[in-house]
Amino acid sequence: MKRAVSISIGSSKRNKAVEVTLLSEKVSIERIGTDGDMEAAARKFQELDGKVDAFGVGGTDLGVIVDGKWYTLHSVTPLVRFVKKTPLVDGGGLKNTLENRAPAFLDHKIGHYINTHGRKVLVTLGADRWGLARAFADAGYETVYGDLMFGLDIPIAIRKLSQLKTFAKILMPIASRLPFEWIYPTGEKQEKRTPKWEKYYAWATVIAGDCHYIKRFMPDDLTGKVIVTNTTTPEDVEAFRQAGIKYLVTTTPVLDGRSFGTNMMEAALVAVSGKRRPLTWPELTEMLDTLGFEPQLQELN
Repeated sequence: MKRAVSISIGSSKRNKAVEVTLLSEKVSIERIGTDGDMEAAARKFQELDGKVDAFGVGGTDLGVIVDGKWYTLHSVTPLVRFVKKTPLVDGGGLKNTLENRAPAFLDHKIGHYINTHGRKVLVTLGADRWGLARAFADAGYETVYGDLMFGLDIPIAIRKLSQLKTFAKILMPIASRLPFEWIYPTGEKQEKRTPKWEKYYAWATVIAGDCHYIKRFMPDDLTGKVIVTNTTTPEDVEAFRQAGIKYLVTTTPVLDGRSFGTNMMEAALVAVSGKRRPLTWPELTEMLDTLGFEPQLQELN
């Protein structure tokens, strides 16, 4: 049996392990959270290096790709300094292959609902999910990218993809060197919610992006909204239901009651491929097509 392990600086309360069969190959997928302790995560990578078939980096990214340009998150690099043997991915491959299918999936499944309520999307962090950000723009949505609001607490909404690219060129070289915990909730902070940016949540029909960012600032009432995200636990789903969310779309499959992060699912695909290296985007696309992976829709209210 293949083994893929996501080591996350996120909350250990979200830990989960399941066994699945992908392409006739059994694979154990497991998430291990370290509650914001980056050194503990680094040591866990060291402990398992060479003993598992693929690693996922959870709770963070090694960097982001915006319009083909790679920006390294320098404060995260020490996290994986001990990894020498096991192939390592952070989910970026699936963010730019699987996630960009979400707008077409929405049109196919609930297109009438979307069109009736308005093709308007709030993407919490477009730079982090460039494939998703671009796909919604290409699908004719009015867009708000919340990178400055959600990432840097700057009250400016980015409304065009061209503006997002410009801001990324200017700010990513600076933001990529900030301590990671300044721009992303880790450990217990992932469980806290402080409603903010309510008018943008209210404006949007679709709210898309990282589940932690969506929950971190979401208001109590999101009646009728559509959420597009991943890494949802049963508790997350219930919180969305209580807020009045109409539809929940997870970009990764729901396995044993929850959807895992893109890093975890990409690690699983790397493990079953047997290539012992990260997969190219065309290779991932081919595997996704063979597996028939697509976003999953749940009607919550």
